[in-house]
Amino acid sequence: MSEAVSHYTLADRLLHRLALGLPALAELSFDLDQKASAGQRDRAAVAAGQHVFVTGLARAGTTILLRSIHESGLFRSLTYRDMPFPLAPNLWQRVSRRWQAEAVSRERAHGDRIAASVESPEALEQVFWRIHAGHDYIGRDALRPHDPDARLLARFQDYVGAVLASGEAGPTRYLSKNNNNILRLPALLGAFPAARFVIPFRRPETQAASLLRQHRHFSAVQRKEPFVRRYMDWLVHHEFGEGHRPFDFGHMSAARWSAADPNHWLALWIDVHETLCALDAPGLTFVCHEDLCQQPAVWDRLVDALALAGPEGPSPRPDFVLAQGRVDQPFDAELLLRADALYSALRERGRVAG
Repeated sequence: MSEAVSHYTLADRLLHRLALGLPALAELSFDLDQKASAGQRDRAAVAAGQHVFVTGLARAGTTILLRSIHESGLFRSLTYRDMPFPLAPNLWQRVSRRWQAEAVSRERAHGDRIAASVESPEALEQVFWRIHAGHDYIGRDALRPHDPDARLLARFQDYVGAVLASGEAGPTRYLSKNNNNILRLPALLGAFPAARFVIPFRRPETQAASLLRQHRHFSAVQRKEPFVRRYMDWLVHHEFGEGHRPFDFGHMSAARWSAADPNHWLALWIDVHETLCALDAPGLTFVCHEDLCQQPAVWDRLVDALALAGPEGPSPRPDFVLAQGRVDQPFDAELLLRADALYSALRERGRVAG
């Protein structure tokens, strides 16, 4: 969802439409890349790697956290350079090397002062799940829990291996941000037993208000520029905008309100975090965004938990800045009480895990 989308030429848009909008071509690119990189990876070694998956509800600081982890230099992530063929990182790297764009940073389309360039890690692995199993979890009005079978999990392990093989020699650990992975966390925990799944969360009324602002913003952008809607749909970015499809874990209390109502987003916050809080596995690491910004020890504990210190020691602590925007929304009082209690429980769990 880079701001660069609005600068795409007609040829750029056609290439993206072909590469991402035609499932058969995307799957073919995956198969060809798998054959090209087969000798460079070992599925068992990939499955046993100390990878990091950042996941959770949007607007919890997932992008800042992803980039802070990525700056350790220990990981290979998909970046905008892998577009529009994220399923073929090896082949596309060879083909596109001659005309790779300069890494010029622009503010991303969210309007939140976060810059992005072609080198920025991004949530592109979602294309893998859409192409291989989109019908299993992408509904017409919601995204539902996904239980991939052993065969599909093995293909995903092979995909992670291909991404690692496409990077520079050195990093053997995979890093991703995919909010939709909360739909398949139990399966991924089993497929990558040594990995860490980092779940950032934010004060509920603040996060809900931010989601509502982004929904209004992207709805306006997509009405003006339909290609942005198609682009986000191809990447399964249904968090907000005209293509909004909330997570449905069986409660769907958010459906009581329209997406124009702030209570929709607060109820969604509760639905998602009640489900996540019920999970109990050693690979889960909950991170409170407010604590991360205000307490340096939280990042220090995260460095230890994720083994982020390289040969020269850990990188300097990132400059996490807590937004001080005022929240003035007519939230339902009962919802707020439930959300605040859940937020306190999640903060406590984050302290214990740290």
